[in-house]
Amino acid sequence: MSELKPSQTSVQNRSTRGAKRRFGLALLPALVLSTGAQAIATAPVIATPALLSAQDSDPNKMGWMQGFPPASDKRIKAADGSFFTFPALRYSVSHMRQFMPTVEVSRGIGAPLPLPVSKKLDAAIDNLKFTPWDSKQSMSFADSLANNYTDGMLILHKGEVVYERYFGALAENKKHAAMSVTKSFTGTLAAILVAEGVLDSNKKVAEYVPELKDSAFGDATVRQVMDMTTGLQYSEDYADPNAEIWAYSAAGNPLPKPEGYTGPVGYFEYLMQVKKQGEHGDAFGYKTINSDALGWVISRVTDKSVAELLSEKIWQRLGMEQDAYYQVDELGIPFAGGGLSAGLRDMARFGELIRNQGQWQGEQIIPAAAIKDIQQGGDPEDFAKANYRQLEGWSYRDMWWVTHNKNGAFAARGVHGQTIYIDPTAEMVLVRFASHPVAGNGANDGTSLPAYQAVADYLMKKN
Repeated sequence: MSELKPSQTSVQNRSTRGAKRRFGLALLPALVLSTGAQAIATAPVIATPALLSAQDSDPNKMGWMQGFPPASDKRIKAADGSFFTFPALRYSVSHMRQFMPTVEVSRGIGAPLPLPVSKKLDAAIDNLKFTPWDSKQSMSFADSLANNYTDGMLILHKGEVVYERYFGALAENKKHAAMSVTKSFTGTLAAILVAEGVLDSNKKVAEYVPELKDSAFGDATVRQVMDMTTGLQYSEDYADPNAEIWAYSAAGNPLPKPEGYTGPVGYFEYLMQVKKQGEHGDAFGYKTINSDALGWVISRVTDKSVAELLSEKIWQRLGMEQDAYYQVDELGIPFAGGGLSAGLRDMARFGELIRNQGQWQGEQIIPAAAIKDIQQGGDPEDFAKANYRQLEGWSYRDMWWVTHNKNGAFAARGVHGQTIYIDPTAEMVLVRFASHPVAGNGANDGTSLPAYQAVADYLMKKN
């Protein structure tokens, strides 16, 4: 990725407006949809103009889409891209199916299995104090939620719900866009198939998807795609109007292409034309097209879409409360790099499954070898080459972010503040949905990560 610098914020905004002119307003939804999945999710803190607070931008308070029909100044549209601009995005992240075509991830027809709940620790967690990075002032956990525009927060300790909060447009019976957390589901599915012997991670991508043999992916191994150590000519620098992200987004846009459009149609056609840059295996580079390529590998070896496979392998086996869904391109193909929406509790169930080494209520749902592979992480030296200044010592494996901290924590991460944060030592799973106005987790990591550690420290004392 190309990290955004603080001085690039206004440039980024101008380039986005330029992209609207270049591709037409009808393409903007795909652009911002892809933004929800990109490497900007881990960019450093970006200087921004004054924005409405979480309280003032509450979608219920602002009245988005209320009434039949809503008032003209309260309508949010997909066609003009307004559905994913702040503060409207605080509504749309919990209503993505209202704006974009989707495909279901079925939970099956069985009764949901309830999560054990204990609310004894709620108030204590709210009052926990920690010091944000680059600050001398302490902050309470409760205050950090508003600071980071949290829409939902759920914490499990030893498999029991000890904290659960909903804000804004999210509720316990609604779903929220997971953004790039989707990648970790894709990576987990691949890790499962590798552990089951269905997929050989040492084979070249072209052996599974021959149509990609002439693209940059052709001579990359599946493992290099899973760990994003591919050498691809692909930029996700939103300040550059000529960056490949714009063509990729245009290809994946599910709405009609503008008159005169001659580019690829659908994510797969775009993958076929990606050029090589550098050598595979040399360094980590967070590029969403890896996730889409891996989605195609998964589909070829199983003869199932990622939505079908996720339903079969996970959703139907955990007693999920709600169906999930993926956004799709105009060909109906799920966006494996950032298109998943799901309920908060169901995301927590998945996190607990991972924390428990793939076991769920006495049944081995995911091979333990797959979880072990995720937890071991990738090569920190390869990761360091990507220059994530706030994530020193981390690595990336199977599309999970591995901290290598003393607790062995690892996480799924998505833009605007989405996460599944797993701390094995604290026996904690923390899930957050959010709608932070800045499209970069660097804008909230300084308060989020120390807050998570404060909760972990507190829970360990309760053991």
